[in-house]
Amino acid sequence: MFGFGKIRGGVHPETHKDLTAGRSILQQLPLPRQLHMPLSQHAGVAATPLVGVGDRVLKGQLIARAAGSMSANVHASSSGVVSAIGPIVAPHPSGLPATAITIDTDGEDRWVTLEPITDPFSMDPDTLAARVEAAGIVGMGGAIFPAAVKLRQGRRFEIQTLIVNGSECEPYLTCDDHLMQERAEAVVDGARLVRHIIEAYRVVIAVEDNKPDAFAALTKAAAPHGMVEVMTVPTQYPMGSAKQLIQAVTGREIPAGQRSNDIGVLVHNVGTVFAIQQALRYGRPLISRVVTVAGGCVQSPHNVEALLGTPLRELIAACDGLKGSPARLLMGGPMMGQIVPALDTPVIKGCTGLLALTQREVNAHAPAPCIRCGRCVDACPMGLVPLEMARHSGVDDFEHAQEYGLRDCILCGSCAYVCPSHIPLVQYFEYAKGELKERKQSEQKQEYTKRLISERAARLEQEAAAKAAAKAAKKKKARKSRSRESAES
Repeated sequence: MFGFGKIRGGVHPETHKDLTAGRSILQQLPLPRQLHMPLSQHAGVAATPLVGVGDRVLKGQLIARAAGSMSANVHASSSGVVSAIGPIVAPHPSGLPATAITIDTDGEDRWVTLEPITDPFSMDPDTLAARVEAAGIVGMGGAIFPAAVKLRQGRRFEIQTLIVNGSECEPYLTCDDHLMQERAEAVVDGARLVRHIIEAYRVVIAVEDNKPDAFAALTKAAAPHGMVEVMTVPTQYPMGSAKQLIQAVTGREIPAGQRSNDIGVLVHNVGTVFAIQQALRYGRPLISRVVTVAGGCVQSPHNVEALLGTPLRELIAACDGLKGSPARLLMGGPMMGQIVPALDTPVIKGCTGLLALTQREVNAHAPAPCIRCGRCVDACPMGLVPLEMARHSGVDDFEHAQEYGLRDCILCGSCAYVCPSHIPLVQYFEYAKGELKERKQSEQKQEYTKRLISERAARLEQEAAAKAAAKAAKKKKARKSRSRESAES
């Protein structure tokens, strides 16, 4: 049975989607003079550069190779010459630099030779997953988890339902909405291809009920394919979170400490299945994405098709510039997006939006003491106790914070949104999660060091024993030799 609808908790913030909802995707932005391709646009370690300064590259050429299972390939998003490999302003609120390959574009936008597939449905699923991996595709909803990893995980489990996430619950963002409206056939085709790879029983494309045009376009595109169902889910934040969407669609909850695979469900963002379709049908690696450019400071808000590596100021320019100085720049949505340190920051694979917000839209308040009203508890879609998690996180008591469910927190910001004291709850949880991760890594490093020391000691002991045995054997041989010589004399 499908369509269970309502999820626990959640909030209903002002959507502000009307700013871009009625405008088609701008697809012909001027080619930037420079492209900055960060080596880390995914969940794992940075990719390894395959090019050097002075090398000429073509559009779609592999320029950095994945360095591990959670890493992802990086491809040139236009043709030109590599002018630098070094630090740039990272798409991170810390403003710390990140290593990137800088390409001076030549204006020719020449493609590398692509390898399209005439009939991907006739190919082995493992081969198709490898093609997705080669294309450098990650989760396009912002999670940036390598898509091929999820596909392979899906093949190891019996996946009953593939859910294509078209909910797009963040305020302001309409990039997925327009992708579904304008490229519905490709989205449905991508969903069918993912189903073929993971061998799922059926596909459900879930769309929030505030997107009637997207629902209509997908329903028409899916009509010839009986295994693809398009359904609406209630407009409620954070419906776009995988755990909440699974509950709304299937009525099942993911047990603590488990993944969706464990209950026979796999979720992919609508942008991800579109990118997979482009890679498998046409051989195109992930080098561009649709980005919502909006906010009260933007002259002409739009969704734009942006090459990865494009400086964010180019997106602003394509929307006729700014009305004034923004009170806050965000990459992503206002609930879970990250503050952008500068407009020189490049577009990356997980960039769903660029928001230039006015002071009124930011609506910043100084935090006040907690009044223990319990609104954060009611709003938490995971059924946690944010006020206690924050209290313990604030004094570095992470063990007790975990007892109140810190590990299960999805950092959606619903609790902070409803807090009358304007406490930055999510910042507490991000800090606590970061500290716990660092401690775990430190413990793993210590264990690794101990193991190396133990192994070295064992190796030295073996070498000493071997030397002693060899020395004893040599002495024994010498004694035998002397005894033989004495007997002969």
